[in-house]
Amino acid sequence: MNTLLSVTLGGVLAATLMTTFSEDQPIKKEQPVQFGNFSVSLAVKDIKASKEFYEKLDFKQVAGKLEQNWVVLQNGTTKIGLFQGMFEKNSLTFNPGWDSERNTPKDFQDVRELQKILKQRGIELQTEADESTDGPAYFSLLDPDGNPILVDQHVPKPKR
Repeated sequence: MNTLLSVTLGGVLAATLMTTFSEDQPIKKEQPVQFGNFSVSLAVKDIKASKEFYEKLDFKQVAGKLEQNWVVLQNGTTKIGLFQGMFEKNSLTFNPGWDSERNTPKDFQDVRELQKILKQRGIELQTEADESTDGPAYFSLLDPDGNPILVDQHVPKPKR
């Protein structure tokens, strides 16, 4: 997967981590999940035209490289990623281990923990994170309407 797709784009999903997980502790179906930072990635046809449009809505570029066909724009706490030629559909992206400012909390639910919970809930994954690793990883799934969702962690697993 192109790492540019996984750029953080903003917002926070409000969910509370109620339980600390360990490697050998079974994950219960009722345990809430904390996905971290929320992102919207837009697959655009003309990145320059899209960037100009969103700048008219007072979004400012905060990351990315136009010559590489990707930029991240921000207005307040809302961030939009524009990606030309990197993927076919718009995507929702969550970044465990990051808040809306890309700060890493001391403790967070690791992408592999989230994957385990969702699989136990019967969610079919399109791609899976390697559970034997402890560094950055991702998995993906589709919602019932076929909208892609990427859960992409850029930081190592928290030390517990």
